[in-house]
Amino acid sequence: MDDEIYVNKPLSSQVIMELLEKYPELKKIKCPSSLYVRTSKKYLDALSELGIEVEPVIKRGRPKKYGETEPKIIQKMINKGKSPKEISEELQIPLKTVYYLKDTKLKRGRKPKYSKETEDEVKKLYSNGYSAKDISEKLKIPLRTVYCLLKR
Repeated sequence: MDDEIYVNKPLSSQVIMELLEKYPELKKIKCPSSLYVRTSKKYLDALSELGIEVEPVIKRGRPKKYGETEPKIIQKMINKGKSPKEISEELQIPLKTVYYLKDTKLKRGRKPKYSKETEDEVKKLYSNGYSAKDISEKLKIPLRTVYCLLKR
């Protein structure tokens, strides 16, 4: 009961006869556009008289392995603060694929140890006249880190 088939070999008289024997209810033959161009006009006309349409398929390349849902799931997980490595392990997909499917820009490497709020607090205290050493003691952050946060 196949009325539509896909063929990826040149349509010759022998191939057409085999298809007609195998699929008596055939209405449409789909083939790559490169084969459609090379198919004789005589064969196309003969098939048309038999009520069989030959249609070139435009889609090229390897089919996509992941649908439209995966990028959305990955983006939600990124927004929740998960790292690409965590996402990769949880969804069981390669890390490179996580980077490929994401919508926003991700920076490779470690996440910063101190948040933007901590950085802002350090800068605020410094602008209010606190010394780097005082800030270090007050926020329990290493002195060297205080200097790094002030440079950002």
